[in-house]
Parts: sequence; C-alpha cells; structure tokens
Amino acid sequence: MSASVNLTVSLQCKALVMEMYCFQTSLLANPTTAVHYLATKCVDSVRHHQSNKWFMPWGPNQCDKIRDLEEAMSRKIEANNIVFAVHIPLPNKEMSPWFQFMLVILQFDIAFKMYNQIEDGAMATIDVGLAYRDDTLSEWTEMAHSIEQRKLSCNFTTSKTYENEGRYYECDLLPFMELGSVAHKYYLLNIRLPVSERKKVNVGIGEVKDIRLVGIHQNGGFTKVWFAMKTFLTPSILIIMVWYWRRITLMTRPPVLLEKVIFALGMCMTFINIPVEWFSVGFNWTWMLLFGDIRQGIFYAMLLSFWIIFCGEHLMDEMKRNHFSVYWKQVGPIVFGSFCLFIFDMCERGVQLKNPFYSIWASDVGTELAMAFIIVAGICACLYFLFLCFMVFQVFRNISGKRSCLPAMTKARRLIYEGLIFRFKFLMLVTLTCAAMTVIFFIISQVNEGHWHWGDYTVQVNSAFFTGIYGMWNLYVFAIMFLYAPSHKRYGEQQSSGDAGASGEDVQLTTTITHVDGPTELYKMTGKEAQE
Repeated sequence: MSASVNLTVSLQCKALVMEMYCFQTSLLANPTTAVHYLATKCVDSVRHHQSNKWFMPWGPNQCDKIRDLEEAMSRKIEANNIVFAVHIPLPNKEMSPWFQFMLVILQFDIAFKMYNQIEDGAMATIDVGLAYRDDTLSEWTEMAHSIEQRKLSCNFTTSKTYENEGRYYECDLLPFMELGSVAHKYYLLNIRLPVSERKKVNVGIGEVKDIRLVGIHQNGGFTKVWFAMKTFLTPSILIIMVWYWRRITLMTRPPVLLEKVIFALGMCMTFINIPVEWFSVGFNWTWMLLFGDIRQGIFYAMLLSFWIIFCGEHLMDEMKRNHFSVYWKQVGPIVFGSFCLFIFDMCERGVQLKNPFYSIWASDVGTELAMAFIIVAGICACLYFLFLCFMVFQVFRNISGKRSCLPAMTKARRLIYEGLIFRFKFLMLVTLTCAAMTVIFFIISQVNEGHWHWGDYTVQVNSAFFTGIYGMWNLYVFAIMFLYAPSHKRYGEQQSSGDAGASGEDVQLTTTITHVDGPTELYKMTGKEAQE
C-alpha cells in the first residue's frame, strides 16, 4: 500500500514538473499567448437599455443567464434583450501591465437553418461596450463603446437540406478589438446583436448560437527579458556612438558622407533602444504600440539607406561621390515607402487610440488595401535585397580588378593591403547576411501582424528569432562604428621609405577599408604613396 502511494505521488510530481517545464518552454518559444473565451448569454430585462449597466458572466453579481436560444424562445426573450458577456481574464486570474497589449479576435457560431440562412455579403452589426476595474468589489468603469460592422465570411460544407439543419457554418475569424496597453486587472465586454427588420439590421446573418473570442497578449516573461535586453544595450550603443563621434571631431578634415551616415545609424539605433516601455508598466500609455511602430519605421529607413550608401561609397567607379544627392534615386523610394508605412499605421492604430474596436480589416476596401500593402511591401523588400546584392557584387568585382596591382608592391605593404581587403570583404558578406535576415524578419512581421486574415495560413515569430534579430542589429551597428572610427595612425608614412623605389606602376585604388586596430582610412595608392 505504501509503495503504491509513493509511486502515485512520484508520478504526480513528475507530471507537475513536466507541466511547469512545458509552460516555461511555451513562454520562451512564443512572445504572445492566446486565450479562448466563450461568451455567456445574459438577459437584459429592462425595456430601455441602460448604458451604465454591465452584465457579469460569473461571480456574486452575475447576470440572469440562458443556456441557448431555445430557452430564450420558451421564456419569450427577444434577441435585442440578449447580451453576450465576456470577462477578461478567466476566473481566478488577473491581467498585468507586463502583457503590454491585448488583441481580441471574434468568431460567430452560426447554425444552419433552412428558413434563416446567411445571405451573400451579410453584415453583422455589433453594439459593444468595454469596461474595466482593478478589484473584484468596485464598480465597472466604461472604457469604450461603439457600434461596429463586420462582414461575415462563412461556408457550409454540406448540402443545405432539412437533414443538415443544426450543423454549423465554418466562419472566418473577425478582428474585434486592440488595446495598446493593459493597465487594469479586469476587463468586461458586453456585446449585443440588435435586430431591426425595418432598418435591415442583423437580418440575413443566420442563427447565432454563440460568440467566441480569442484574447492575445504578450507574455510577461518575454516582456521582462525584452526590457532587460534594451536596458543593457542602450548604454552600449550610446557609449560607442559618443566615442566614434569624438574620433571624427579630432580629425583635421571634415567628416565624409559615410561617417555622417554611420553616426546617424547609431542615433537611430539608440532611439529604438531607449527602454521607454518601462513607463508603460506604471502608466496607461495606450499610444505605446504606435510609438513603437514609428521608432521601428525610422530605424528601418535609416538602416536600408545606410546599406545603399555604404555599398555605393565602396564602388570605386568614376562617379564623384561623398554627396548625399548622388543617392537620392535609391534613398528616395526608401523614404517614400517608410512614409507609406506610417500612413498605413496611422489609419488603424491611430484611430484605435480613440476607438479600440476599429479595424481597417472590417471593410472590403480596407481589407483589399491592407492585403495589397502587405504583398507590395514584401515584394519591394525582396527587390531591395536583390539590388543590394548587385551592388555588393559590383564592389567585389572592382576590388578583384585592383588586386592585380598588389604584386608590384613591397612584401610588407602588400601583406597589409591583402589583409585589409580580406577583412573588408568579410564585412561586406556580414552586411549582406544582416540585410537578408532583416528583409526576412520584415516580411514575417508583416504577415504575422495580419495572420488572422490569411485564412488557414499562419506564421509565428519565435521569441529567439525576434530577440536574435534585435541583437544582430545592435551588434552590427556597434561593429560598424568601432571598425570605421577614423585612425590617427599614418600607415602611408610608415611605409613610404620602403615603397619609394619599389614600384613604377601608376595604380589608383580608392576605398574605405577596416584595419585590424579598428580605424577607417581613405587610401589612395598611386604605387608610391598611401595617404589618409
């Protein structure tokens, strides 16, 4: 008997450990969590609806509930007096500011009836209210109220006969609500489906049996790791940026275009690194999602522009460079695309600051525009990467052509330049890899943000991939500023005595190459001298 009890306890402990392990693994694997809710059908017995009355699905002050519509018909309850109530979160749980945001998706459970079928292009009108409170005893405070319309997209996979009555349609998920902060512990949604045959409101939408919601929020554990990462990286980039610009100002010459762009890239990286999200834990800042998108958009524009200028300044062609006007044809479309991203974001998240139930995906025109925007953005990102590969190919081809001049140099000088060229090529390959990962991350992020609208196809961004890309950006910017900080050593003067009579060729190689000590030097080799 004792052995059996011990074995049972041991198995229970192992099961508990495995459950905790799986829960922690899920937090680390996915940055967000999805929670499913089934709306409770409450009865509003008051003839004229009171806006300040809230229906609680459970608890001490729970509403008068019905199981299904058959019970409503038997009790002669009209559809206008049925309120679908959803409490967020589930019982015995609390929401937290560490969740950062809350996205709610809606799905109707609609039964097939021969006399009440879903019409083509049916539009559901939803009267919804959102309230909050921070303890279980206080009254609910209204946060938002709106009357929204959502177009139904449902399919009935079997034949529409009397034998199949009661079977459910397969309906697509519908965007419902998005909050930019989770500042309160408890939220309550009251949803009505008002019916008016005279005004053709909610006519031809079928027999709605239930309403299901999916609440999506960021994991608190991931949020803490993310905040800690940004807090650590901010001073790192800030210190190297100050050090880099100090080296620039110590030069007797004015800074060249590439040095200015590198400094601007460091500023944008610092701007996106600053962990202002810490304030969202203590303040109800609903605009943090929009602000985060703006910061990321500025960084995208700066990073993509930097890669164009970075490769262009190393082409070594006959064009007179070192001027921003030379790159306006390449940088202009990047700036325009970033501005379009900002307008698209303002059209949805900007409006959601006032109405969290608004969605650009709710209308046919908005859905088509949003889908077209995501597809065009992905195509443009791929075209950009192909163009960058072409520029890197040109740089490598020009450098390979100049390598034929190295054998005419002295051995010591030749070894120096061969090492510089090798390290520069390696840096260009790292740049290309970073660009490829950035383009992939951008496309996946766009698809993931609207993956509820792609039917059965979903893409999930892993936490490791998300933080890895962010860490890669910081490491890359840090390395660029460290390697391209101007050197105060004059290698040309050190080698001039040994090269004075060593070569008779007339060679010119103009490029910016990283040195082993980390400086950036502008070399001009004429076969007799190398100067900064």
